[in-house]
Amino acid sequence: MTQLSVNINKIATLRNARGRNTPDLIEVAKNIERFGAQGITVHPRPDERHIRYADVRDLSSVVQTEFNVEGYPNKVFIDLVKEVMPTQVTLVPDKPGTLTSNAGWDTLKHKSLLAEVISEFKNAAIRTSIFVGTDLAFIEGSKVVGAERVELYTEPYADLFPVDKERALKPFELAGCFAKELGLGLNAGHDLNLDNLKYFADNVPALMEVSIGHALISDALYYGLENTVQMYLAQLND
Repeated sequence: MTQLSVNINKIATLRNARGRNTPDLIEVAKNIERFGAQGITVHPRPDERHIRYADVRDLSSVVQTEFNVEGYPNKVFIDLVKEVMPTQVTLVPDKPGTLTSNAGWDTLKHKSLLAEVISEFKNAAIRTSIFVGTDLAFIEGSKVVGAERVELYTEPYADLFPVDKERALKPFELAGCFAKELGLGLNAGHDLNLDNLKYFADNVPALMEVSIGHALISDALYYGLENTVQMYLAQLND
């Protein structure tokens, strides 16, 4: 069974637009869990343009499913993660000012940084995942630095899917097989949606979790949040 973790950054963006507390991020997270999602994902960035550091602290005491905190491992982020103790931390290579994640780690070039950070999180008993592309060398590098999972960056799949879904899937299928051989857990995320999710989940081996935010929250404007969460769950586990 592939689990659905809902990224609620877009809820925070909407709230921040008016400077008050509507929509209430905490209540939305609780509702998403109640509607059946198996996890909540947040990605605090240094400018706090959507998820704030205070949100991460607040959510840590109320999320009952898997709490996944994504981010670039600077000192502030590392300290925050060790303070709130989420189920999982996903390391992404976004530098300050990046609009959204647009590439995976070069785990060979950044081997020392990643190994040091992952060691800290392992000592705190926090599961670690590394955001990577489908380059097998970088997936193997994730194993070398001590990660327990990798999250495949799926924008290239989503872009090619409408044109040639088999060709779009192939590198991800191979990456999934390779991660499984290495004993790495497999997550995926970025631009997965109701059109392309089922084909991906049905064909990528041992897919444990997908993290979906923008598409799911956008669909909720039309279908309602509860119904949308159920629709995504059905794509994963029909």
